[in-house]
Amino acid sequence: MNKTNAARILDSAGIGYSLTEYEVDESDLSATHVAEQMGQDIGQVFKTLVLRGDKNGLFVCVIPGADEVDLKKAAKASGNKSAEMIHVKELQPLTGYIRGGCSPIGMKKHYPTYLDEQCILYDEIYISAGIRGMQIKLAPDDLVRVTGCVICELTV
Repeated sequence: MNKTNAARILDSAGIGYSLTEYEVDESDLSATHVAEQMGQDIGQVFKTLVLRGDKNGLFVCVIPGADEVDLKKAAKASGNKSAEMIHVKELQPLTGYIRGGCSPIGMKKHYPTYLDEQCILYDEIYISAGIRGMQIKLAPDDLVRVTGCVICELTV
């Protein structure tokens, strides 16, 4: 198992984590499918979304895999009046990651990041390792430490 850039960043920060591989299905890149492939609770598998606010530009939301981001809550958390998801074709140029393999750790540029409060229900959560087919399991507090993310309510 090759380490990803996100894993190397965690190593350099001295943060403990584990990597889990799963079978990729190009026709279903959903977090629900990832959770099923890993045999994990979907509530514990978080997805990374990139949004654009009307005032402050790009920001990142990390939410439970089966949930939908509430655009009003995300806008408020990020100091915007409104927010929208970026178009999928913008994802790689802006973050360095592709759909289905976007990690909140190690994007091309640091964007303000918000982690849904449901993370506190778990000792450890799963996030993308930065490639399709691999997830990082780590403590929510460690994700906060490495990304500087803010824990808040983000889902519908």
